[in-house]
Amino acid sequence: MTNGRVNPAQELAHQGITGLGNVYYNLPEHSLVEEAVKRGEGRLGKGGAFLVSTGQFTGRSPKDKHVVRTASVEKTIWWENNAAMSPEGFDRLHADMLAHMQGRDYFVQDLYAGADPVHRLDVRVVTELAWHGLFIRHLLRRPDRAELDSFVPEWTIINCPGFKADPARHGCRSETVITMNFDKKLILIANTAYAGENKKSVFTLLNYLLPEKGVMPMHCSANHAIGNPVDTAVFFGLSGTGKTTLSAAPDRILIGDDEHGWSDRGSFNFEGGCYAKTINLDPEAEPEIYATTHRFATVVENMVYDPETLDLDFEDDSLTANTRCAYPLDYISNASATGLGGHPKNIIMLTCDAFGVLPPIARLTPAQAMYHFLSGFTSKVAGTERGVTEPTPTFSTCFGAPFMPRRPEVYGKLLQAKIAKHGATCWLVNTGWTGGAYGTGKRMPIKATRALLSAALDGSLATADFRRDPNFGFDVPVAVPGVDTALLDPRTTWADKGGYDAQAMKLVEMFSKNFEQYVPFIDEDVKAAAIG
Repeated sequence: MTNGRVNPAQELAHQGITGLGNVYYNLPEHSLVEEAVKRGEGRLGKGGAFLVSTGQFTGRSPKDKHVVRTASVEKTIWWENNAAMSPEGFDRLHADMLAHMQGRDYFVQDLYAGADPVHRLDVRVVTELAWHGLFIRHLLRRPDRAELDSFVPEWTIINCPGFKADPARHGCRSETVITMNFDKKLILIANTAYAGENKKSVFTLLNYLLPEKGVMPMHCSANHAIGNPVDTAVFFGLSGTGKTTLSAAPDRILIGDDEHGWSDRGSFNFEGGCYAKTINLDPEAEPEIYATTHRFATVVENMVYDPETLDLDFEDDSLTANTRCAYPLDYISNASATGLGGHPKNIIMLTCDAFGVLPPIARLTPAQAMYHFLSGFTSKVAGTERGVTEPTPTFSTCFGAPFMPRRPEVYGKLLQAKIAKHGATCWLVNTGWTGGAYGTGKRMPIKATRALLSAALDGSLATADFRRDPNFGFDVPVAVPGVDTALLDPRTTWADKGGYDAQAMKLVEMFSKNFEQYVPFIDEDVKAAAIG
C-alpha cells in the first residue's frame, strides 16, 4: 500500500528489508486504527480510543537494552550503565530478524524527532503491529505530506514483538532485546509489545547525539506562560513524579510532557504527543488528560475495562500499575502548536520521596541544583519497569539513567553551563510522601504542589521567608498562601518525630554514598553543596 509513494518497498530495500508481505506506508490515524482492529490487536473503545494489552511486558526492560560496541563509540559510551553487544552478535540478530520478517505485513512511519528543524532527527519506524505505528505516530512528530516525498531517514527502528532473540547466538541477556548500532544507524527491538520501548529508544539516541552539538537533552516536561514563550519552565523527573500532570497547567501553554532539548536557540520538544499514566486518573484534578482516554485514536494501554460497556476502570491495577494512554499533543487545548519555548527561566526537579523526608518545595543554588541533578533521587513507581511492585527509593542520575548513553558528568556540566549563561532559578519539588514513609504517610496533596509551583513560576515565592533545611542545606519557604504551613516542614507532619530524624539521617547517608562516584568529576562548589 503506497499512500502516494511510487514504491515504498524499493525504499526499504537499500536497508536490507525485502521480501515483506504488504507494506503500509505512513498510514494516517484512522487507517491504523482500522488495521489494528481488523487484525485483532485490540478493541475500539468509547469515543474511538484503541484499547490494547501488551501481554507479558507491561513496562520497559532496561536490563535488556544494549549498545553495539564499535570503535566510533568505544570511548564515549557510559559502559557501566549500558550493556555492550558485539558487532557480530548484532549482525546475526539483524539477519535473523530480517528472515523473520519475510512474507509478513509491516507498518512504516517516517517521522521527526525534535520540533526545532535545526536539531531534529529523521527517523523511520518499521513495526510489526499496526497499533505500534499509531503509537509512534502520536509520540514523534509528523512531517507534512509534501515533506514525505523527499524524506530520507537518518536512523531506522525495526520492531518485531513476534521475534525471540537467542542470548547465545546474539550476545544479549534474554529473548527480549533493545539494541542500538551507531555505525549502522539502526535500532532493533524484539520480543516485547510494550510500546514505550519505541519512544525511549529515540530518546536514548538523542541523548547521545545532541550533546556534541551543544544541545542539552532533558528527561523533562515543559510549559511557558500564555503569550510569553520566554517565560519557560522545565520539569525534570522520572515516571510517576508528576511531569505530565504538573506541566499541563491550564494557565500555561504545554510544550511537551516528557522529552526536550535546550539549545542556543531555546527549548524544544522532541515529541509530538503525550504518554500519560492513567492509574487513578482523576477527571476533576486532570480533566484534559482524562478526556483523551475517550478520544478517537488515543492508545489506551493495559487498562481493565468492562467488555460489554467498554467503561474503563481507572483504579484496577491487576494487569499493571503502569496503565497509560498515548495521544497527540493537540488533544490538550492549551498545547503549543510549535513545540518551541524560550530558555528555561525556572527549572523544577521533581522527586517522589518514599521516605517522607523532603519538603514539598525547596529553592536550590546552582551548585545544589547540580548535586540533585546528578543524584537524581526519586522512587520508581509500581509497574514502570518490570518487577517494580511498590515505590522503591532509587538514584537515577540526571533523572533518567536508563536513557543516558554518555557519562552523567557530560549532561551535568552542559546543564550547569546553560544555567550559568541564562540565569535559571532551580527548585526541588517532592510529589512523594508526607506524614510518614510509604505505608504510613500519604501522598503529597496535588493542590498544594500546584499552589507552590504557581508561586514559584509567577515569581511571588521569591519574596517569601525561607528557612535553611538542617539535613540538605537548601532553602524552604516558611509560609505560602493557600498551602498548609505544616506541609512545608515535613518533620511536623510526622507523629513520631524521632522516626523522622532517623529516616532523614538514613536518606542523607544514602545521598552521600551515592554521590561519591561523581566527586572526581565535579567542581568544588558542587562538592561543598554535597556537604549541606
